[in-house]
Amino acid sequence: MQRDRVSLPSEDKRWRIVQGTIRRHGQAPEALIETLHTVQEAFGYLDETALRYVAESLRVPLSHVYGVATFYNYFTLKPQGEHTCVVCLGTACYIKGAAAILDALETSTGIGPGETTEDKKASLMTARCLGACGLAPALVFDGEVVGGLEPTDAVARVKAWVNHES
Repeated sequence: MQRDRVSLPSEDKRWRIVQGTIRRHGQAPEALIETLHTVQEAFGYLDETALRYVAESLRVPLSHVYGVATFYNYFTLKPQGEHTCVVCLGTACYIKGAAAILDALETSTGIGPGETTEDKKASLMTARCLGACGLAPALVFDGEVVGGLEPTDAVARVKAWVNHES
């Protein structure tokens, strides 16, 4: 069955990359996660325009697209900072002090989970589990998993991003 093509949200060439992913999968709803990955890679995050375009293009309810986008930690609905810090809040990490690390990071940066500093230097995120329980408490700094940190160590790493040009 041939489906009607949905108009691109803008003339931005990155939408053609997204459209290519959708076409390659025959506009199948099963391509939702891969399509969201393409949008995230192209734009850095998933905004409302992107979620609506994907929903219309794949013929799935917007609520389903939003549900998938908010369920997986990989996806973000806001632009990220130049650097990212992810604090694992899984059971092992929580027991070994992840909550204290998160509190210290929030206090020192003035941002909460899912937020970015005003200077766009750092974003703070949380994860349900990183799968690095042996390193508890585990954090991810710009893609690098680090374990066994004290709150002051984590704050020092993030403060270095915020206070210095990269």
